[in-house]
Amino acid sequence: MNKILKEKIMEAFSSVLPITAIVLIASIVLVPMPAGTILMFLVGSALLIIGMGFFTLGADMSMIPMGEGIGIQLTRSKSLFISIFISFIMGLIITIAEPDLQVLARQVPSVPPMTLILTVAAGVGIFLVMAVLRTLFKIQLSILLIIFYIGAFIISYFTPNNFIPVAFDSGGVTTGPMTVPFILALGVGVASIRSDKNSQNDSFGLVALCSIGPILAVLLLGMFNKPNGATVESHVVPVVETSRDVVKNFAIEFPHYTEDVLFALGAIVVFFVIFQIVSRRYKRHQIARITIGFVYTFIGLVVFLTGVNVGFIPVGQFLGFQLASSPFKWILVPLSMVIGYFIVAAEPAVHVLNKQVEEISSGAIPQKIMNRGLSIGMAAALAVTMVRILTGISLMWILIPGYSLALILTFFVPKIFTGIAFDSGGVCSGPMTSTFLLPLAMGTCEGAGRDLMTDAFGIVSMVAMAPLIVIQLIGLIYGSKIKTAAPKLEGAETAGKKDAGVIVDFDIEEYLK
Repeated sequence: MNKILKEKIMEAFSSVLPITAIVLIASIVLVPMPAGTILMFLVGSALLIIGMGFFTLGADMSMIPMGEGIGIQLTRSKSLFISIFISFIMGLIITIAEPDLQVLARQVPSVPPMTLILTVAAGVGIFLVMAVLRTLFKIQLSILLIIFYIGAFIISYFTPNNFIPVAFDSGGVTTGPMTVPFILALGVGVASIRSDKNSQNDSFGLVALCSIGPILAVLLLGMFNKPNGATVESHVVPVVETSRDVVKNFAIEFPHYTEDVLFALGAIVVFFVIFQIVSRRYKRHQIARITIGFVYTFIGLVVFLTGVNVGFIPVGQFLGFQLASSPFKWILVPLSMVIGYFIVAAEPAVHVLNKQVEEISSGAIPQKIMNRGLSIGMAAALAVTMVRILTGISLMWILIPGYSLALILTFFVPKIFTGIAFDSGGVCSGPMTSTFLLPLAMGTCEGAGRDLMTDAFGIVSMVAMAPLIVIQLIGLIYGSKIKTAAPKLEGAETAGKKDAGVIVDFDIEEYLK
């Protein structure tokens, strides 16, 4: 176990090192930062690495097996009502437990935090039911996506403009480190019961649908609640003079995030215990392994969230404000692209998604290709976001064409890529987005004299949208290459060549170069 944990931590180190180096270089070349702020950032980076290592190991041991087991058990149930009820309760509980959602809810003072949390949780619960039913009844994912996204844009017309970015951001923060591993594994479990050729394709798409539910629910809340005058307070950069102040800042926040994660994970543990008592699905050794996995997940999330919230927020806020208020504010566009390209690798749930994609596709879609596609998508999203903030372009002028293109692509790419792409959108907008990129956007808004509510919010939705296009474009290339290779494969089989399979199992990474 220690060897595996060490490997996970080293993987996290290689993921976090580039973004750490970029910020340090920026603090020397572009924006000189207080030594205390930099020290907090470095300590936060170290905690992030350790936390991510523990979390990914814990997710492998607990969240993924539990999700797959519950998914399989749901499909074996003879009562459709029970499957619907359990799916809704699961979506409700795991969303209320999501730390990212609690952070967002506290930043929207015009709506009580619990009202927003319950609204989002209800949206996820309802759409998790739809996602499970879609898999069971073999409904095409692209059709549902088109219907619901068109519905979301129609409803947004009747929602106050300053609340629309919050609604679209809620779809991204909902699918965070607690939710994604469980829902992804649930999709694999539900699809594994089916033996048809499309079962593999339908194992993805649950996260995609669960991301739409909160958008629709919060838009409806805004339409009927009319939360006009909503404002958000920017993050205050703490004054840190000594190493003791640094430790004090982390020590003060550590119990807070321990409580949040304990509440989050506790709700899932209670549900797992009830599920095990009723179904008796897992053996003793499996329960022991899942229990240890929960402990690793708990440690990892507490350390990770403490590190990024305390160490990264001040740096993002300071960097954005200083550059946006300088004569060189447009340097934020290329700088954001570089940050976006590397920061996606630091999202814990991204590693879970990429691993499952490689396993489900039997290696045809390697983790390297997924990482590259998500990095390109994140870079593009942040570049457009910075241009939008600096110029004051409305968020809808970008979201409507972007989602239209993404939905059009669903008709031309292999189905598995549609599910992966729309799942990737929710996965990319995790805690790194809310704790570094959102403060960066807030600082940029303040420096450029823009409105925080309408311009800073919306960055999560942009991050969630870009991978939908990039991953599907990769799928388009992949599908085209497969069609080209098919006649050669048939000819090779006719000739009796032993290595015919190599033609189809082509090196997509080499081809994309």
